[in-house]
Amino acid sequence: MPLLPTEEDPRLTSALTENRVCTGVTTLRGRVFVSYPSADGPGVQVAEALPDGGRNPYPDATWNRPDQSPDGAFVHVNGLRAGPDGRLWIVDSGAPQLGARQVPGGPRLIVVDVDRDRVDRIHHLDAAVRPDSYIDDVRFHDGTAYLTDAGAPGLVVLDLDSGRCRRVLDGHPSTVGGPVVADGRALRDPSGAEVCLHADQLEVSPDGRWLYYQPASGGMSRIGTRWLDDPTLSPAELARRVEPWWDTPSTGGTAIDALGTIYVSDVERRRVLALAPDRSVRTLVADPRLSWVDAMWLDTDGQLWMPAAQLHLTAGLNGGHSAVDYPVEVYRMPVDAVPPPLGTA
Repeated sequence: MPLLPTEEDPRLTSALTENRVCTGVTTLRGRVFVSYPSADGPGVQVAEALPDGGRNPYPDATWNRPDQSPDGAFVHVNGLRAGPDGRLWIVDSGAPQLGARQVPGGPRLIVVDVDRDRVDRIHHLDAAVRPDSYIDDVRFHDGTAYLTDAGAPGLVVLDLDSGRCRRVLDGHPSTVGGPVVADGRALRDPSGAEVCLHADQLEVSPDGRWLYYQPASGGMSRIGTRWLDDPTLSPAELARRVEPWWDTPSTGGTAIDALGTIYVSDVERRRVLALAPDRSVRTLVADPRLSWVDAMWLDTDGQLWMPAAQLHLTAGLNGGHSAVDYPVEVYRMPVDAVPPPLGTA
């Protein structure tokens, strides 16, 4: 069992208090959006967090209806973020849960116009997934979206103009995960089997040259975006371009700043690390409240948002027994950094 922090860091403040497991947060033109993975039961999957403390289903209640049909509704939202075009981009994993079969038409990147509060475009990813895929997260660069697949290890490259998508690094060692350890214990499904989360976190460097990515069990790699963007490269040629980057711990989420520092949530030790471009590492913050920090968000005011999702304590990852300590908090902390320019990350 690793030594967990015992003292609370005064720099952390609670930005949002949730009565459900919340794994994603993003800010966009003064508005705050959150996502819930239904890890602790069915319900709204995407909501706008209102200043009065209320939560509005977003973009509307129909998209959040509980039948998990891809016909105008979410199957299983796993991530969201403000995109380079000022719209809200929502990742639908396409499977009701990790380990479940894909729902035809389910894996999508859904684009919402927040000025009109309506879905603007849907990028279908069926052509690039496997039956056991679980599309996880997305980043952008120069008209391309890169997505991770935590269910069937690999990456997806999506041309945003044409809508064509390709599967790359399929089963490559850099995308294959091992046991994920949080608070000293490996994740286990309700049957007691160890859970592996394959390609999960990813970030694009501020200059757009590199994609950094890793499975949740750690071991960050990088590859030049120019190689990913070239559909003529063979799988073997692309594999040769992969570079090991840093031996990360089990990780819940990442973020990147304008200088290229990657923030890595260490779920083994309830802390967030700062990985500089020269691969030097420091502890940004360690706090007992940082229980499985999931997808982080760095806003334009230099605030790092950290959902303490407690995902490892949900029944699906804790041997069938829920030990989530409600409420679930989303913390915020000032950092001496700003996000990369829109269009690169």
